[in-house]
Amino acid sequence: MWLTVKILALLWSINFAPPSLSILLKERCQTPVDLGHRMKDGQPLFGPHKTIRGVVAGILAGGLIGWVLGFPVVIGLGCGALSMIGDLTSSLIKRRLGKASGTVVAGLDQLPEGAFPFFLLVPHANLGLVNSVALVLLFCLGAYAGSFFFKWIFVTHAIKRYKRKLRPRQRLREWRACDTAYHPLHRFFNFERAIYYHLIMRGAFHVLGLYERGRRNALNIRLNQVTLEFEDLPTAFDGYTILLLTDLHLDGLAGLYERIHALVAPLHVDLCLFGGDYRTELSGPYNKVLLRLRRLLRTIDARDGVYAVLGNHDCIEMVHLLEKRGMRFLINEAVALTRGKDHLWLVGIDDPHYYEAHDFAEAFAEVPSRVFSILLAHSPEVYDQAASYGARLYLCGHTHAGQIQLPKIGPLFTHCRAPRKFCQNHWQFGRMQGYTSAGAGVSGVPVRFGVSGEVALIQLKKVNATQIQSN
Repeated sequence: MWLTVKILALLWSINFAPPSLSILLKERCQTPVDLGHRMKDGQPLFGPHKTIRGVVAGILAGGLIGWVLGFPVVIGLGCGALSMIGDLTSSLIKRRLGKASGTVVAGLDQLPEGAFPFFLLVPHANLGLVNSVALVLLFCLGAYAGSFFFKWIFVTHAIKRYKRKLRPRQRLREWRACDTAYHPLHRFFNFERAIYYHLIMRGAFHVLGLYERGRRNALNIRLNQVTLEFEDLPTAFDGYTILLLTDLHLDGLAGLYERIHALVAPLHVDLCLFGGDYRTELSGPYNKVLLRLRRLLRTIDARDGVYAVLGNHDCIEMVHLLEKRGMRFLINEAVALTRGKDHLWLVGIDDPHYYEAHDFAEAFAEVPSRVFSILLAHSPEVYDQAASYGARLYLCGHTHAGQIQLPKIGPLFTHCRAPRKFCQNHWQFGRMQGYTSAGAGVSGVPVRFGVSGEVALIQLKKVNATQIQSN
């Protein structure tokens, strides 16, 4: 029995080595084994997915893992080499069958790779025919499941409209947060947050007798009216009003939705922007959030509509469900807002903090040069890139202004890579102005100290350069 486990562990390690190295090295050292040569049928010999680095990784993994498991190094290296030969054989056959490189063919992909090493393993371990066949079948089942899991996490995309360009680590984060949202074991996949916030931090506030006070503070949301002045604002947009709602975390605190609704319902604005983070947890179901967002959208009166971006707590599957209710998401996209002959551009980027899925080149691809543009992002931490693309106003949230501030010290934590001066209220970087909202909701522990939650009402004013300098 122990020998069976060791053989399967060896073969699966060899099988997993090439894709693991591709995650680590990404686009580097991708020289194909066939060097781009093609057969008479026009198909490549093996295809671009079979690289020299992958073959080397498989062979070395065989030697190393084999040695760790107690096999002679020569046997481990030999199994790695034979397995890679089997893998190349599968690719050769698939190319002759007209299958595209990277296509998964159940059985054909696994059988040669699993069977060829037994030319060494049978005499070395004195294996019989029945045991060898059983081991090959078990290898094939495990390897197929592994390839399916790999593609599920690192290759597939949530929605057809937008294909997030995530690195493997970020795609794994997305899988944990969203693909397992309704899985009964989703808490198991995301247990560290539950332990830190819900057990340790919440418990600490209870012990200190501060929890209920902090909770009341968190419900004390204010309407914050801000005026921002620009000398190059298109004349027709002088006095333009923007309602900025960010970090709502609508399922995290009883009474929060009602408070936000009471502040928003009386307002009549030109534009409404949502800055992301609609649910409280980083994982798990979000049905309650969608229901409350839909109800909130019915109360918003915005002449030019409602636009939104995704935050680090959000799932991309939310997009089409909310767009049916009138919320337009800008995911590395831009849209022109028009007033007569004047116009400005609203640009939205995907989450730059947790998923790092922002793409300025794509977002600004259709934006003309030297026009007035507003960037909507979840976090302030890509302020310098935004300025380099000519954005005049940067609107964001994410930081909650620390959520807990101490006198003369300010926020204890901002959970943001940007300098602290960009993490709350109005700021400036070169010609670009920015506003980082404290957000309406709370994250982690549902308390606030030293800073209030907010719904921001921003008015744009056109002034001349002399007035701005005097201010």
